[in-house]
Amino acid sequence: METKYIFVTGGVVSSLGKGIISSSLACLLKARGLRVTIQKFDPYINIDPGTLNPYEHGECYVTVDGHEADLDLGHYERFTNVHTTRANNVTTGRIYQSVINKERRGDYLGKTVQIIPHITDEIKRNVKLLGNTGKFDYVITEIGGTVGDIESLPFLESVRQLRWELGQNSLCIHLTYMPYLAAAHELKTKPTQHSVKMLQEVGIQPDILILRTEHDIPAQMRRKIAQFCNVEPDAVIQSLDQPTIYQVPVAMHAQHLDEIVLRKTGVTPEGEPHMEPWMNFLDKMNKAEKEVTIGLVGKYVELQDAYKSIDEALFHAAVYNDRRLKLVMIHSEKINDSNAGQLLSPLDGVIVAPGFGQRGIEGKFSALKWCREHDVPTFGICLGMQCMVIEFARNVLGLDDANSTEMNPTTRHNVIDLMEEQKSISNLGGTMRLGAYDCELTPDSRAAKAYGKTLVSERHRHRFELNNDYRQDLERAGLKCVGENPSTHLVEVVELEGKRWYLGTQYHPEYSSTVLSPGPLFVDFIKAAISYHEEKQAAE
Repeated sequence: METKYIFVTGGVVSSLGKGIISSSLACLLKARGLRVTIQKFDPYINIDPGTLNPYEHGECYVTVDGHEADLDLGHYERFTNVHTTRANNVTTGRIYQSVINKERRGDYLGKTVQIIPHITDEIKRNVKLLGNTGKFDYVITEIGGTVGDIESLPFLESVRQLRWELGQNSLCIHLTYMPYLAAAHELKTKPTQHSVKMLQEVGIQPDILILRTEHDIPAQMRRKIAQFCNVEPDAVIQSLDQPTIYQVPVAMHAQHLDEIVLRKTGVTPEGEPHMEPWMNFLDKMNKAEKEVTIGLVGKYVELQDAYKSIDEALFHAAVYNDRRLKLVMIHSEKINDSNAGQLLSPLDGVIVAPGFGQRGIEGKFSALKWCREHDVPTFGICLGMQCMVIEFARNVLGLDDANSTEMNPTTRHNVIDLMEEQKSISNLGGTMRLGAYDCELTPDSRAAKAYGKTLVSERHRHRFELNNDYRQDLERAGLKCVGENPSTHLVEVVELEGKRWYLGTQYHPEYSSTVLSPGPLFVDFIKAAISYHEEKQAAE
């Protein structure tokens, strides 16, 4: 079958959940046995979100091939169980960079380079890149931002052109917001009408409208929207707020979104999607009554999306352990040796978050010291693992000024350091270890038992590494290096022996946790936290 292209646009306001709708549709189509992938086109001029502050753009997600991507790609993977790559996330910056490079090489044979056709052709080339591989039946393309944004215009023009070129092999889904005026006790359709009108003004007629709403939209009102927006009545779908994002695919299927998409792209829907594993997850989630309380120590805890993949990985793991997750955010700048016990003692487990830079680092050391001394299940990720090593070196090995050269370039005990081959690289991205790398685990280690194997592949996003000059001293004192890269011997996993669960990973295991394949380390961590909780209860 020829590859079909679905474009998802948004209107009225941003953050409506285009990524969740795209992911939900992909989930449903995949459950019908179709080969599906999703890509995100972001209108900002940054080459990628790798240098963006989390305050600007939330979490930076990393693909297996080492591309720093928009956090929506995390949703795509969690909903579809399919890895994404560099081709699944394109920014305006990458488009312009490619066009300018071609112009410099003389590829345009001296012609004046313009938005149309050169920029739009480059966008179209990227849209069709995944479809041209022959690996996918459907390519879902989410256009970032909202209709009317000046930055989005070249992308929308490209979509307009592709709709004509692809004919029935393409369609447009437009997501808008239906506000409810409490004073008037009524939903308002006008913002949606204006949003569709703006889309029509750039030459795109949506095939399906999805209306994000906090209140049920009466059938009569949906028919009115269909009439004003030139959309078939059954293709006007409401997206009511759900208790969790993982119930959205079920809500969309109940309104036949997947069947409408198939019919409109010339495919006859047959039977029902195979959603049993997904429904089993939801069933476990809904039946869970007991709570497990996990504290997350980080410097961006006030931001909803800064640790999105960790939040979701913990949620998956709690569900598979028949628990409801209670996540307590602890700002690493507000915890110290004097209040650590007060903040951490009510918790069943503690995660020390990844990050970059000095801010909040001393708070992480205080949290780790208290957790280590009181034998609380503790999970350090990336910088969190490095902080485990530094805290242990300071307080157990007695190396008072032990540090990372990221925090103190002149430290005498550089237990965390840049590797020699990285020190001459000045480009911020150039010193990063990005993407999936193999890790060999020590047999009988807690990590190996959690994974059920000794060779794993996980994703990285960091510059600094454990300094192997200190490895012997750390291990002799009980901090075992139980995972290493088989080709470089860089340390990937540390465990503190004799503890309930005290483990750090240099890599980011949260990136590979999905609804149907929860992260093994997270599942084991939550299991240990539950056991600790039960021990505490028994002792009371």
